[in-house]
Order: sequence, then structure tokens, then C-alpha cells
Amino acid sequence: METISCFRLSVILSIALFIFARPWYTPSKPGLLGCTKSTPWCTSKNRRTQLGSVLETQVSQPKNLPTDTPLHPLDPLTIPEIKKVRAILSAYAPFSWTFPTIHSLSLDEPDKSRVLEWIKGDPLPPRRASVIALLNGQTHVLTVDLDLGLVISHDNNPGSGYPTLSMDDISVALQVTLSNEEVNKSIMARGVAYSDLSCITPSAGWYGPNEEGKRIIKVQCYSSQGTPNFYMRPIEGLTVTVDIDKREVVKISNTDRGIPVPKATNTDYQYMAQDKPMEMEPLNPISIEQPNGQSFRVEDGHMVKWANWVFHIKPDQRAGMIISRAMVRDSVTGELRSVMYKGFASELFVPYMDIDESWYFKTYMDAGEFGLGVTAMPLVHLNDCPRYSYYMDGLFVAADGKPFVQSNMICIFERYAGDIGWRHSELPVNSFEIRESRPKVTLVARMAASVGNYDYIFDWEFQTDGLISVKVGLSGMLMVKGTPYENVYQVPISKEISGSLVSENVIGVVHDHFITFHIDMDIDGPNNSFVEVNLVKEETLPGESPRKSYLKAKRHVAMMEEDARIKLKLYDPSEFHLVNPSRRSRLGNPAGYKVVPSGTAASLLDLNDPPQIRSAFTNNQIWVTPYNRTEQWAGGLLVYQSKGEDTLAVWSERNRPIENTDIVLWYTLGFHHIPCQEDFPVMPTVSSSFALKPVNFFESNPILRSKPNFKKDLPVCRPASSS
Repeated sequence: METISCFRLSVILSIALFIFARPWYTPSKPGLLGCTKSTPWCTSKNRRTQLGSVLETQVSQPKNLPTDTPLHPLDPLTIPEIKKVRAILSAYAPFSWTFPTIHSLSLDEPDKSRVLEWIKGDPLPPRRASVIALLNGQTHVLTVDLDLGLVISHDNNPGSGYPTLSMDDISVALQVTLSNEEVNKSIMARGVAYSDLSCITPSAGWYGPNEEGKRIIKVQCYSSQGTPNFYMRPIEGLTVTVDIDKREVVKISNTDRGIPVPKATNTDYQYMAQDKPMEMEPLNPISIEQPNGQSFRVEDGHMVKWANWVFHIKPDQRAGMIISRAMVRDSVTGELRSVMYKGFASELFVPYMDIDESWYFKTYMDAGEFGLGVTAMPLVHLNDCPRYSYYMDGLFVAADGKPFVQSNMICIFERYAGDIGWRHSELPVNSFEIRESRPKVTLVARMAASVGNYDYIFDWEFQTDGLISVKVGLSGMLMVKGTPYENVYQVPISKEISGSLVSENVIGVVHDHFITFHIDMDIDGPNNSFVEVNLVKEETLPGESPRKSYLKAKRHVAMMEEDARIKLKLYDPSEFHLVNPSRRSRLGNPAGYKVVPSGTAASLLDLNDPPQIRSAFTNNQIWVTPYNRTEQWAGGLLVYQSKGEDTLAVWSERNRPIENTDIVLWYTLGFHHIPCQEDFPVMPTVSSSFALKPVNFFESNPILRSKPNFKKDLPVCRPASSS
């Protein structure tokens, strides 16, 4: 019998790629490859010969390499700092004999007041690290002061849940599973060769007292024979439950033995695997040109400056990408004004709608169980990000407490897609003939997390008119279920399946995606209020007007948390403003921003369903809470197998005052996904978004004086002659 070392253990996380040592690098800055008005390259054949060779091997812009010195209070921990934390923990009495498994090690951000007071050139506030570790089945939450060289706080088992899964946990689960004789016999009976075996580790959720007191994980396997897309070839009904800490199999469920493993035909999604061209007119390559280079710059590693915007950006092992201290310059006064203190994806909830033994537990909370940053693979040049992108690396920590680099996980670029910033034309009927238009150019910060089968693309897009758009795109693979049916005609009328047939013997199971964002708005300072502006129908009195009805906007300032729990309603419309009552325009309106929802969805699960209890932060689309530096993760600090006692919904039950104080907006973006054949074998990206738009923040249109494009500003690049 083959040994485990021969198994192809393709796991749901990509973390394995990042725990090995990797060489440090210092790439030279490549030359600009764009058009310039003074060089013949723009119209020469070099445009054809150089693009094919140079662009494939060079990064368009330098990457943000890890530095040894933090330059801003919110800068992530550096390599020397991470090493120092590890040394402090190694000498700390509870860990002096056995070093714990590190599940999270990141900057413990200074108090907000100290960050707001800090000015470039000032000494940094004390640098501290927040650590979550496991040792002998116990969770340890610690704060390490790097200046003092001491552990200054230590809390044991602060909640019912456990930390984010580590690669060690996944390796243990796979080794235990594939060393089990009963599992081996079951796999052989399904006709799958060991050399073709790929296994994943779905999180277990929490479903009652039988699962308390032990960290468990599920293991399910697939066949990768004939395809890299093993997700489309499930070994249906075989689920192994493993106790990670005891390193033993708790339960084996082996049902649906008669369901065949779906065929590999047409499952390979790689470009080189396509054996014939698409039946469509081919598209010529397309790209924007920036003849004078980028308009943005990244200073001190993490400060982005573009047009009228300044903000801090950093990678994060759990949240993926964090935007902080976002400020916009007033177009009239030149004042740099505060808009948002901190924004990030706080949690994802992905419940699948199948109650079978092998499916009911699939109710993922991806940020808290796996981590969005640690699953962010390097972005693909020219495809994930355009040519003139700036790439930023993440610096994270492995289970042994040592740092590793997550390369090219964030890109920053300017986008111009032919959209219009503003325009107006006048017909020449009143002696005016006006044609005024401005292009819309935006700045995008992007990352993509590949959490197992799904890819989540996060965009923070900044506009010169002060608007911030937050968009999430979904792509990757469906999580599918094997079935004996090859087409819908074989499905008995009395038989209900949990989704749609997307290929022969393959069901795409119905599921949801909910992404909850933590948005700490500081509009001209931290003291803000939440205002619900209701559109109310008013009926006219008899004889008052030829009209029968009209709408009136009625404002309501939320006083307490319960006043700001919002379920969006199409036929009861409202606007949702965050305002600074102390900052008024010349007309007396309070400076503010409003939340602009886009297409979204709400959770329809029973409120007492265990997964919904854990993800009760999706019970509303909008929440507002008073600022609390310990309340950042909507699903709680410790999510894995948590019972839901430390969530946004629980915090909000305190019903604290939220008027004219430092408040945090929470917004949940939702998707219902009923799979279809077009989602096979890889899904075209589907996106949704919400926006934060200025409302009486500026005295007038802030881009009124923006410059239009003229022909003389842009070179004309033509394709080279084919002769």
C-alpha cells in the first residue's frame, strides 16, 4: 500500500505554499513600458515585439518590500518586530517549555486618540503586538509590549470559539484521516486511486453540546484524475470528523456509496487546456495608456496619495486589506478633511442549503475561520491588475511564530473605463451651444482571497468627487454535490435536489454569501450621528393640487443602537446619513456622507438556526455601534466553533447611545446564489457593491474645476503594420 507521502494532499487553504522559506529579493525598477510623446516606440513594431516578452517577466511597478522600521502608528509589524515578539514569548513562563502554536500575530493598534494626534515626524506610540495562540488545547490571547519587552496582558479561553485554523491543524487532520484503515477502504471501494486523491478541510461550525470541549474539523475528498479542478469530482457522502488536538478520528460518515464520481470531461479551466477557440469574434488586447506615468504615489510604504485623497493601506492576515485615515482635500479651502478612520471586511458568512449528513455543517465564516489575507494568492499581472499597477506584499506569521511574505497580494491602480465624471450639453436655442464633459478616473486598491474553491475580489475605489465605492466580486469554483442523475429528466418528480444540475452527475448547491464591513467613519472628526432620512408619501387635500400624492423627506436622528438596526426595504425607502453636527456648511447643513446600497440580499434562515445564531450580524444590513477598539470582528474574536455569544448582534443588544459620538457603521453586502450551467467549470465573476457618498460635505461640486482631456494631452498609439 502506498504511504501518505505519496498522496496528493490538495487542501482547501493555500497556506502550505507560504510556510516554507523563500528567498528575499530586491528587484530593480523596470523602465516604463508605456507610450511617451517623444519616443518612436509608440508607433513602431516594438509595440508588438516588446509586449510579448518584457511584460511577462517584469513587474510594471516596484513592490512594497517589507522594511525594518515602521513609519506610521498603523504600519504593520516588521520582520525584526515579529522576531522580537517570538523571542519574548519563548522566554515567557507559560511557554518557556513548549512554544505555542501561533494562530494570529499582528499589530495591536494604538488608541485611536493617539493615532489622531500623531503628526509625521513625531515619535511613534508604543509598539505592541496582539497574539492569539494555542497550547494544550487552551486558547491564549496576549498583548506584547515591544518597547518593554514584556507580555502585558494574558487572557485564557476568553470565548467559546477557537482561533483561525493553522496549516498545522490542516496537516494533522489530513494525516489522521488518511492513516485510518476504514477511510482507506472506503476510498478504494469508490474506485479512486490514492495517487489521484485530493482532500479538503471544511470547517465544522457548531451544532450542540456533543461538539464542545474539542476542536474538530471535517475532511472530505475528491478525485483529481484527469483534471486540476478536483472540486468538480467529489467522492459524495464520505465525511470524516477529526479531533485535531487528540489527533484521532471521531466519526466516519459513509453514505451515498452508489453515487458515481463525476467525470473529468470539460472540467479543466486553464487556458492551455482549451482544445478549440471560442465561437465568437476575437477581441484585440486592450489597456489604458499613461504617457506621463501614474498620478498616485505610495510614500513610506503604506501612505497613498492621489488627486485629492490621502489614506493608509496595509495587508492583514485576517481582514485581507485595511484602509485607514482616509482624508480628502477640500476643493475650495485646500483643507485635508477626515472621512474614514478605518474600513475593512470584518467577516464572511457562506451557508449552503443542504441538510444531508455531508452538507449541513457547511456554513463557513471565512475571515475568522481561515483568514482572507493568508489565502490571498499573488495577483496576476495584466489580468488581475492593469499594467501600471503598484504591488504590495503582505508580511504575516506562520504557526511557529516566524514571518513569511505574501507576495503581490494587493495592487493599486488608476482606472478609466470610459465613464463620465460629469457632463452637460445645451441645444443652441437660447444662443448657448455648450458641450462640457469630464472623464471619470478613479483609484482602486484591490486584493483577491482564494478561500478554497471560491475567489473573493475586494475593491476599494476612490473618486475625485469624494465618493468611496466598496465592491466584492465572486469567482472561482462552485462547491458541488455528486448525484446519480445526468440530466433533469432523470430526477423523479417526488425528488427534490438541493440546487441545479450544472453538469452530468454534478449539482451546484444553492448557497448565500454575506460580507460584513466595519466602517469607522470620522467625518471631520470622531463625533458623528446616524440619520435615517425616510421618504414618506403625502396625499394632497381635495382641491389643493392637481396632484394626488408626493414624497417628503423626513429626518430621524438615531439616539440609541436599536434605532440604527436597518433592514433595507424597496417600498419603504430611506437614505442613511452619517453627519458631523458640529461641522456646518455655509447654508447650515451638517457635513456628512451617506450609505448608498447596491443590489444585495438578506439571510432567510431561521433566527434560531445554529449557523444563523453564530452569524447574527447578518440579521440586518446596517448596524451602528459606538466605537470600541475591542469590537472589530462581527463574528467575534474567536470564530471557529463559536456559539455566537460574541457577535455584533450581541454587542448591539446593550443599546448604547450613538448620537453625536464616535460611531462605527456596519454594512452587510449579500448574494443569493442559485447555480447554473454557466458557472461550470469556473464561474464568471459576479459583483455587488455599496458606496459612501458625500452629502453636504462640500460647498458645491468638488470637481467643477477639473480639467477635461484634450487631444494634445494624449499620444495616439496605433498597431504596427503587418507588412
